Amino acid sequence: MSDYLEKAKQVLRLEAEAVLALVDRVNGEFGRAVEMMLACKGRVVITGMGKSGLICQKIAATMASTGTPALFLHPAEGVHGDLGMLMKGDVVIAVSNSGETEEVTRILPVIKRMGLPLIAMSGNPKSTLARAGDVSIDISVREEACPLGLAPTSSTTATLAMGDALAVALLVERGFKEEEFALFHPGGSLGKRLLTRVEDLMHIGAEIPMVQSDVSVKEALFEITHKKLGITGIANAQAELVGVFTDGDLRRAIEKSLESLNQPISSVMAKNPKRILRDNLAAKALQRMDELSITSLFVFETETDRVPVGIIHLHDMLKAGVV
Repeated sequence: MSDYLEKAKQVLRLEAEAVLALVDRVNGEFGRAVEMMLACKGRVVITGMGKSGLICQKIAATMASTGTPALFLHPAEGVHGDLGMLMKGDVVIAVSNSGETEEVTRILPVIKRMGLPLIAMSGNPKSTLARAGDVSIDISVREEACPLGLAPTSSTTATLAMGDALAVALLVERGFKEEEFALFHPGGSLGKRLLTRVEDLMHIGAEIPMVQSDVSVKEALFEITHKKLGITGIANAQAELVGVFTDGDLRRAIEKSLESLNQPISSVMAKNPKRILRDNLAAKALQRMDELSITSLFVFETETDRVPVGIIHLHDMLKAGVV
């Protein structure tokens, strides 16, 4: 058992070393590749065969989801008609560890005839692919993690990491925002977290628990129970929020004296209520609740408003799948 566990650890060490070796290769050629893609009027078309092809698909998907239109072209299918996917204005990234993969080298003359900029990613700087590239990025590794030296392991990991580096560099240079990322990921919990805003989940109108500042604690308790949010806001004569009272505050008040039920709510309420703006992401409201160890936030239109337009509760976000 110890032999295969040690070998597994060695795989991770070798692949980590392969990735770290790429740091010094983020240089002028890398910068030229990024500038080439930023200037691209079409799509970034990424092509590679076999295991490299699988990595190319992931790089294309990462770029497409972070603001750089990209797609994968299978080189073997390319010579049977799929080169029609290429169009003027595209930039091509061709990937081959050896730089001599037949299916890849066969489509290079077509790319050149179309006048498309070519970024070569190869483990052999003297290869056919590397020499054909307008830009050549070195993705060579010292050794594969496969003990037989047959299965692409360290080389595919290095290729993927360099692809991620390109995608993130493009993301940063484009000023790609979280909101834009959300538009490309509308499904699942990620989409809900990035797209759902406070105003989509808040309680409004008669659903907002609110009492006047001159009512008793007992009357405030009725409001808390009726609205079922464990809290009520306290408003002045102008309907401005001046305080809050929670079921936790109630328990603490009763522990001191049952007579507290007859006290005016203004004498026991918590002042300076915590707030959130309606156009904030629900995820931000969730983060604020977590930081303050509370379960509700009153919602306002602007920072200066005093009259709330709603209230949002932790359970609203749990039900919506924002967490």
